[in-house]
Amino acid sequence: MIRTLQLSERNVRRAIVEWLFRNGYGRNLRERGTGDHGIDIQVRHNRYGRYFIIECKGDPVRRIKSLNSRREVCFLLALGQIASRMKVGAALYRYGIGFPETYREKVLRRLPWTFCKKTNLCVLLVSKAGKVGCVTWRELKRHQPRSSVAGGAVAP
Repeated sequence: MIRTLQLSERNVRRAIVEWLFRNGYGRNLRERGTGDHGIDIQVRHNRYGRYFIIECKGDPVRRIKSLNSRREVCFLLALGQIASRMKVGAALYRYGIGFPETYREKVLRRLPWTFCKKTNLCVLLVSKAGKVGCVTWRELKRHQPRSSVAGGAVAP
């Protein structure tokens, strides 16, 4: 079994904030702490009035018996938190959920691309080196079978 370094929620947030600054976001940055309630990151684009709202989760601590189960819980929790903060019909908002790279397979397998497309949601995955990759609905569509529907059931 290969041991990987674990990224805390704080480190994931820091890497994503740096990525946002490099990609034109930075005005009116609001960042919450790990124990605070509300959106983890809310930021406005520098040139136009588009907001990016992001919920972040880190890797579970090593003392947990089942890391995969805890990642599943964190994935669903982040998805529920960002969905509850979405504004209906607001084209000026872009949404994201940020995870360590260890969540990649879970995201590609479990997150329906149609949901991401309709809600303008992307997934920001942070590597151990601090590099951020953005997974959009297009990449999710390429990795998911055509016959699958939300929940993993296969259509007849």
